[in-house]
Amino acid sequence: MTTTDPLVLVLQGSAVSDIPSFYAEINRVFMAGEDWQIGHSLDALDDMLYGGYGVLSGHEGATLIWRDIEHSRSALGVDATRSWLQGKLAGSGVFNEATIAAQLKALDAGEGQTYFQIIMEIFAAHPRIHLAGR
Repeated sequence: MTTTDPLVLVLQGSAVSDIPSFYAEINRVFMAGEDWQIGHSLDALDDMLYGGYGVLSGHEGATLIWRDIEHSRSALGVDATRSWLQGKLAGSGVFNEATIAAQLKALDAGEGQTYFQIIMEIFAAHPRIHLAGR
C-alpha cells in the first residue's frame, strides 16, 4: 500500500567524516527497522532511493533534511574521493584502471567530481526525494 502522507527524514551531516560514516548515517535514516543495511556503494544508494525497501517503502516520496550539509561536502570532498579511487586501484583488479587513473588526474586538476558531487547527482536523479540542506 502506498501512502501520500509526507515523510520527512533528517540526515545529520555532522556525523559524516568519511565514506563509511556517510553510509552509516544513510543506513540509520533510511534503513531504520530493517534487519539489514545497504553496503558502501553508490549503486546501492541509488537502488535504495527507488524506495522498494527501508523507510521509503510504501511512500510516494520524501523530504530529506540534510543538516550540516557543508560538513558532509567537506568530509566527502577531494581527499575522501582520492582515497576511494586509490582504493579501487589497489583492489581486486575488477575496475577499469585507465578510467580510474583519468578520474584521479581530473580530480587533482580540480576538474573531477568529488564523492559528494556524485551523491548529489544520485539524489537529483530521484525527484520523489526532495533534498533540503541546512
